[in-house]
Amino acid sequence: QLLEAKASLSLAQAQHALQLQQAKAQINNMVPKKQFEQLQNTLREEQCKTQQLQESLQLQAEQTCWQLARTQEEHEQLLQAAVEQAEGLEQSLRNAEAVLAERAAQLRDAQAQLSRNKLLIEELHGENWRFAMALQAAELKQKSMEEKNQLLEEQASALKQLIGKITPASLN
Repeated sequence: QLLEAKASLSLAQAQHALQLQQAKAQINNMVPKKQFEQLQNTLREEQCKTQQLQESLQLQAEQTCWQLARTQEEHEQLLQAAVEQAEGLEQSLRNAEAVLAERAAQLRDAQAQLSRNKLLIEELHGENWRFAMALQAAELKQKSMEEKNQLLEEQASALKQLIGKITPASLN
């Protein structure tokens, strides 16, 4: 709009200059008074139009400058808001990365503990198996001892009976 207004003003000024030259040429050629007055009136009208165009152009220039300033301020505010949002997102990302790193370390520790527990359980299973074998052997030995003890008790009972029979006979 500013460029269009400037172009209109330049055109009006060129027309005005041309009309002024024509008027001067006509005055030099001794233009009749009535025609001279008409040219003067036309000149005044053109000067008035030129003044109006200049004022309109000035007003448009001021409005355009004001709009540009307002738009630039809005853009700066939007840019500042975008920068702040980006900084907030960056901080959130750093926090999330820190939490993930901490969780990863915890998972590695838990995995290592699980591995140690698995080895310990395998060792306990082996030990338990050895104890079960030892217990089975002890039970077999105990059973064998009980059988021997039973045999010895039977032999002792038979001896007592024999002694019981021999003792009264020897007393007789």
